[in-house]
Amino acid sequence: MEIFWFLTFAVLLAGYFALEGFDIGLGALLPVLGRTPAARDRLVGAMAPFVLANEVWLVAIAGVLFGAFPALEGQALSRLYPLVVALLLAWIVRDAGLWFRRRTAASWRPVWDGALTAGSAGLALAWGAILMAVVRGLPASPFDLPGLAAGVAMLALLAWHGRTFAAWRLRNGTGGTGRALLLSACAAAAPAVLVAAAAAGHMLGNAAPDQTLTVLSVMVVPVAPILVGAQVWVWRTFSKGALPTFF
Repeated sequence: MEIFWFLTFAVLLAGYFALEGFDIGLGALLPVLGRTPAARDRLVGAMAPFVLANEVWLVAIAGVLFGAFPALEGQALSRLYPLVVALLLAWIVRDAGLWFRRRTAASWRPVWDGALTAGSAGLALAWGAILMAVVRGLPASPFDLPGLAAGVAMLALLAWHGRTFAAWRLRNGTGGTGRALLLSACAAAAPAVLVAAAAAGHMLGNAAPDQTLTVLSVMVVPVAPILVGAQVWVWRTFSKGALPTFF
């Protein structure tokens, strides 16, 4: 059971970066790729329908970590508390910018676009620093030069993924950019996969008791097809055709 839940955690983590990664990267690139209000509207319209579905992966990751590896969840929150707070704040700012930009007057659009960009960049930087801290064994001071370097590298990687997604989506989900998007998705997920592999022994040694994992399986496994089906529906609905105009 420990191996099953570790693999589940690793798949969810990789899926999060492969899917949510392009939202984060494209948000960070919004001022670069969207030089005009109309261009920014097109870019936001390209990514916005996918955001909520992609964020479900992060919620699932937190649930698996809390249920299957509670000891590690406590260690991570205590050792990485500043980074976790920074991650949550960036997440809130990014989502506020994304959703409020369509509910306020046009004069406020630059403000919310700035929030979307800043929050997206903050997410990438925080995730890079968190992954580096896990590799280094959860140091007491994760805000240091290696953490910053990892954050910048993650920002660059997700920005490339976001740019590739924008090129693919603005062609209505067709053309040769589909292979490039698959490549950038795999690249975005690679750091998470490597970190999970490096932490495998520690995670397996700190899993919850078998009885807890069995109960967790009974609760979670029947719901998994629903989540996968919802993800497939979102991609089938929004990956091709005209861009939404309500964002």
